[in-house]
Parts: sequence; C-alpha cells; structure tokens
Amino acid sequence: MRAIVTGQIGVDKKPYLNAVVDAAERAHGKVELFNVGDLMYREAPDVRPGRILDLPWSRLANLRRAVLKDVIAATSPPAAHPNVIVNTHATFRWRHGLFSAFDFDQLQMLRPEMFICLVDNIEVVHHRLHQEHEIDATLKDCMVWREEEILATELMAQALGCGQNFYILSRGRQKDTVETALRLVTRPEMRKVYPSFPMSHVVDMPDVLAEIDSFRAALARHFVTFDPGDVDEKLLLDRGIEAARQGKDFVEVEAHSFGGRVGGPPMRVPVREILDIAGDIDGQIYMRDFKLIDQSDMIVSLVPELPNGQPGLSSGVERELHHAFEHTKEVYVVWKPRKNPSPFITETATRIFRSVDEALSHFEEKGMFAPADLFGH
Repeated sequence: MRAIVTGQIGVDKKPYLNAVVDAAERAHGKVELFNVGDLMYREAPDVRPGRILDLPWSRLANLRRAVLKDVIAATSPPAAHPNVIVNTHATFRWRHGLFSAFDFDQLQMLRPEMFICLVDNIEVVHHRLHQEHEIDATLKDCMVWREEEILATELMAQALGCGQNFYILSRGRQKDTVETALRLVTRPEMRKVYPSFPMSHVVDMPDVLAEIDSFRAALARHFVTFDPGDVDEKLLLDRGIEAARQGKDFVEVEAHSFGGRVGGPPMRVPVREILDIAGDIDGQIYMRDFKLIDQSDMIVSLVPELPNGQPGLSSGVERELHHAFEHTKEVYVVWKPRKNPSPFITETATRIFRSVDEALSHFEEKGMFAPADLFGH
C-alpha cells in the first residue's frame, strides 16, 4: 500500500513510523518512509529547527512542492515501490492561522491508496508541542486542530478515491499500535475489528479489567484492531474534575514517550484548561468511536459478568452495538453473565458466544485469521 500518514504537530509521528519500518524489516519485508518535514529542513539548511512554520507562506509552499516532487520521483513507478509511507500533515494551525499542508495535484501524482490520521492523548500532544516549538497553544487549541486534521485527511482520501481506505489510528498509550499500522500498510486484506467493552464503570474492578485486557490482546493477535481504549482522555477529565473539587490548579500526569514508556518527569496540566475541553472530550469520544466502527469490518463486544452477578453492559457498549448493526457490520458478542441477554442483543448480533475462546475458534473456522507472517514468507 502507498499510504499518506497525517497528524497534528505534537503527535510525534516520525519515531512511531520509524518503528513501523523497523518492524517490517524484522518480518523480512520493506516499507519505504518519507518524512516530508525532515526533507523540507534538508532543502532549507538556513532554517532553524522548529521554526519552519514561521517562514513566509510562499517559501513554505515552494519548499513543500520541491520535496514532494522528489518523493514522487523516488517512488516511481508505483509497482516497484509497493509499500510506501509519506509522513506529512493535512493542515497547519499556526501563527498565520489555519492553512492546508498539501497540494492536490502532487497528491494525485503520488497515487496514494490509503490515508491514515494518527492521533494521541491530547495532554501528551500539548506537552510535546510546547517542548519542541515556541508557541502558546491551549488544550482547546490542540483539540480543535485534531478535529481539523481528521476532517481534512478524510476529505483528501475521498477526493482521491480512497474514501474506503481512510483510517483514524491512535498511537496508543498503554501499548503501541505499530503492528496495527504495519498490517494496514502491508496486509490490507486482514480483517479489521472494533473491540467493544465497558470502560468507565469497571475501573475499580481489577478482575474484570484483567479479563478485558486479555480479550483485547487476543483480538489484536489475529486482526487489525481499532481499540477505543488507546485514547483515554476521559480519565484526564475525571482527574481534572476531582482536582477542581479539591481546589487544585494543576493535575500531574505521567509523561509518556514512544511505546507507552514513562518519558521524564510528570506533566503539569492546568485544571482550568481540562475543564475548558470537557465538552470536546465527550464529543470527540462519541465521534471517534463511531468512526472506528465505520472503518472496521466487524465489532466484537465483550460483556463480562460483574462481581454482583449483573451483566457489564454499559450504555456505550449498547450504543456501539446498535451503531454497528445499523451500518451493516458483522456484530459478535461474547456474553459471559449467567443471566441471558435481552432481545436488544440477540436480535442485532450476528452470533453470540459464551467465551472468548469459543469466539476465536469460530473466527478461525470461518477463515477470518490471516497468516502470522506479515509479508507472507
């Protein structure tokens, strides 16, 4: 696949995509990566690091066109370069305001087959942005920019006939999603799955959480999974609300580098800015999770049994199942409680299983598993 990967400044796409390339090499394959930002700096050695967006618009556009011209030449003919990633942006929200970061005629010459918009937890994006650039941006600014980047990338994909190959992908916080990205680019035929499970109301139930984590890991071994838990800004909001009740001005959050590892001292996030984005967090969760379902082939939902014997069926899970059914996705439910599911589950599910192992056996029998070797060797 020839993929264009976008994402707002602060997502730190380059080390993530370098890891995708390294993973491909370990699987005895090859993915070519072109980092447009690095190539622009190489083309303009007089520009100080982190300051290229301060250039006059005309020079910035000329630099980008020169670099993309070289990328087009280096990846031609397409048949000789089957797995290509171009790391760029769809938009820039900078001191000049909001402007596009692409030229449509050159995108057509690149002949992309897939668009991926990479996202990350907003407090981490905000932290990286201010570490690397001299700019005064709030959490709200970063939330708005993320929405703009997603929308612009989706529109680019639609305009170039790749509307069915547009994906939102989280870098992941507790686990990285490098293999997911590699599978998207090199194994587009693999089944794409949205794992659905209760989140907020089971946070104090360690046994249930362990069961959910095992379920998520099992699906990730065999499918391309778009996991809603890879972005967890609801936890940031909950902490912000609690801090406000206690009269605190800041919340300390672990800084994370690539792969979910701790990366330096804790970040101090202003409580006021967290409260300012409360509506954005809820609204974007709602929008993003439905888009993750839309870009999947099927939804697999785990309904655990809670310690009180009741089904762990949250309103979010019910809404996700209904959305998937209405959008003609395959709907599978792993129902663990002894209490039987309601007609709202049985009448919309493609099939209901009593265990994760039973579900996996069914998927394997139906030929849904792809070979483990990413490059078919």
